[in-house]
Amino acid sequence: MSKVLVISTSLRAKSNSDILAARLVEGAKDAGHEVEHISLKGKTIKFCIGCMACQKTQKCVQKDDAIEIAEKVKNADTLVFTTPIYYYEMSGQMKTLLDRMNPLYTADYRFRHVYMLSTAAEDEETTPEKAVNGLQGWVDCFENATLEESCFCGGISEFGEAAGKEAELEEAYLFGKSLK
Repeated sequence: MSKVLVISTSLRAKSNSDILAARLVEGAKDAGHEVEHISLKGKTIKFCIGCMACQKTQKCVQKDDAIEIAEKVKNADTLVFTTPIYYYEMSGQMKTLLDRMNPLYTADYRFRHVYMLSTAAEDEETTPEKAVNGLQGWVDCFENATLEESCFCGGISEFGEAAGKEAELEEAYLFGKSLK
């Protein structure tokens, strides 16, 4: 089975996307995958400064938590990003992290399958489209990788509300079981 890395990008403690991510992790483990789940909470991730030194060295000149996360991303078979949807887009910290994965562009990265799990107060089918498109843009830069699928659980706004949403918890679990 695959080595799966789940990256939770919400900075809110016990967030709805974290609750759903935990169920996704359970599903992935039950499917036989080796799963590591990391959170951006408490991590220092600076903005990319665009110096492009990483294109020659595969290392960022900045010293922060993004370096260790990039190494984990590089060595995973499957990536899952979980994010709350803010203003119809991925969280800012997720976008900042994606920008900081620039050293991987010229590296011998292992990941081939990328997924996204998102949640929002809004419940329209189109709510996650811009976030999915943003992640697709990142994946498009890695010719050996594919954005496989996205799972959106909308209509969840109150703190910790996802814990009581049985249908969404089951959807996240089955999403985790379906990972490649």
